[in-house]
Amino acid sequence: MTIAIVVPTYNERDNIGRLVEALLGLGRDLRVIIVDDNSPDGTGPAADELAAQHSEVHVIHRAGKGGRGAAVLAGFREALSTNADLFVEMDADFSHDPAELYRLLDAAAEYDMVIGSRDLPGSRIVNWPWRRTVFHFLANIYARLVLGIPVRDYTNGYRLYHRRVLEALDFDAIQATGYIVLSEVLVQVHRAGFRIGEVPTTFVNRRRGVSNVTPAEITEAFTGVLKLRRRYR
Repeated sequence: MTIAIVVPTYNERDNIGRLVEALLGLGRDLRVIIVDDNSPDGTGPAADELAAQHSEVHVIHRAGKGGRGAAVLAGFREALSTNADLFVEMDADFSHDPAELYRLLDAAAEYDMVIGSRDLPGSRIVNWPWRRTVFHFLANIYARLVLGIPVRDYTNGYRLYHRRVLEALDFDAIQATGYIVLSEVLVQVHRAGFRIGEVPTTFVNRRRGVSNVTPAEITEAFTGVLKLRRRYR
C-alpha cells in the first residue's frame, strides 16, 4: 500500500535531511510531504533541495508559523490528491522514531486509525522532566473523562489513518489550534464510528527536555477539551 507521510517543520534544518533519508530507507512505497511554516533557519530551502533529489519528496511552504495542527491538516489536504492508501503524521525532530513505523502499519490491518501511544505497556518517554510527565498523564486522564474516547494518548502526533478516515473528516469544522487539533481530529474520527487502535512507542523529547509546564499549556489542555465537548456534544 502507498503511504503518504506528512511532516510539519519549523526550524528543523538540522533534522529534516536525516529524517527523509531514514524514511526512504525503510524500503516502503511512500512519499514524504514536508509542510514548512517559513522557518527562519532555512528549513524551507533545505526541504526544496531534498525534493529536487528525491521524487518521493514534496514541499508545502506556508507564509508563517501557524501551528503544528494547521500544518498537518494542510499536508493531509495535499496528500489526499495523491493515490496514497495510508496517511501518517510525525514530527521532524526524531521524537517519533521512523523505525517504529512498522508498528503502526501492522496495526492498520485491524484499525482505521492507529496512534503511537506513550502510555501503553512497552512504551517509553525519554528526556521529560517529572513535572511534564505528571502533567501529561493527568491531562490524558482528564481528556478521557470529558470526551469519553477509549484511548490512552490523546496528544501524541505519531498517527496513521486509512484514506477513508481522512475523507470523512470535516477539515473546515476544525477550530482548534496547536496540539488540541490532535484531540479534535480524534473526536471526529470516534464520532464517525471508525476503529481506533494504539501501539506502544518510544517518545524521545528533543526540544523540551529541560522545560517546565507553563500556565498557558495547562490552561489550553483543560479549556480546549471542554470546548471540544461543547462543540461536538
